[in-house]
Amino acid sequence: MADHFDLLIAGDSIVLDEFGLPVGIDGRASIAQDIKHMIRETGLLVEMIGQRSSEKIKRGMVRIEQHVENDERIRPGTARMVQLDNETFLITAKTMQYGDIEVTL
Repeated sequence: MADHFDLLIAGDSIVLDEFGLPVGIDGRASIAQDIKHMIRETGLLVEMIGQRSSEKIKRGMVRIEQHVENDERIRPGTARMVQLDNETFLITAKTMQYGDIEVTL
């Protein structure tokens, strides 16, 4: 069994299998899901969406990268965030145990 286990969440709901039981995720997927939820809870992403100031967007991206790197499961210095379009961002990082993760927000 993996060291990091969670229930799969999609659309703010727990995903159920064909028997109505919660679907579990572990390892890299669990860490990526936790990172996505942590970012959402900071409120920083909401501040960045629709922001016209590229400097404010860059500052928000740096703050999110710092939050990601504060997670003890993430290798320091590896979190990167890029803006794909006006409302979509991609975060990449290396975990201590499972390798690379990508999170699209």
